[in-house]
Amino acid sequence: MKSFISRIGYGVAGALVNATLALMILGDGVATAETIQILALGDSLTAGYGLERRDSFPVQLERALIEADTDAVVSNGGVSGDTSAGGRARLTWVLAEKPHVAIVELGANDGLRGLDPATTFANLDAIVARLLEAGVAVLLTGMQAPPNLGRDYGRAFAALYPRLATKHGVVLYPFFLEGVATIPALNQDDAIHPNADGVAVIVKRIVPYVRKVMPPGG
Repeated sequence: MKSFISRIGYGVAGALVNATLALMILGDGVATAETIQILALGDSLTAGYGLERRDSFPVQLERALIEADTDAVVSNGGVSGDTSAGGRARLTWVLAEKPHVAIVELGANDGLRGLDPATTFANLDAIVARLLEAGVAVLLTGMQAPPNLGRDYGRAFAALYPRLATKHGVVLYPFFLEGVATIPALNQDDAIHPNADGVAVIVKRIVPYVRKVMPPGG
């Protein structure tokens, strides 16, 4: 300690005061600086169906956040073909990663199968409630049903997402495929799943919403 104090040219008292102040300042920074863990809970749109891993939604989102100077890790909780019921069933397992933020992208397969919107609502309601109880900030992403199921079904299905967001007071990204759906150049040959460029569009649009739900300092 003596050699250290003499080297920096302070008296003992001055050195201790400055060292204490430095520890207080730096200590607070270390304590609060934490990598933000983001869970992308979804179906094939999250899982990256038909894409290289580097082009999937979680990887592209993580890359975009890091490029924006946000220390974040995005885990891929997507399962191709999953319904809202499937997401609900595996929620305990994915919560083991202790995320700070969860992006809930579920319901597309419910709509494709023509499932009762009330059932989809109940499943998503349970998912969002459980995440909030666990202290996880939620970004809910909306989905639309295929037009062949009729206008009444489409309206009821689309309406369940704003209802959930209002009920739980969470941020809603109105339509996960906004700016991508029905645009051939941004989708794979099946016209359902976005290609790498389509995912890039989704990420660019959704990043501001993700930042809204991040903890302070994120």
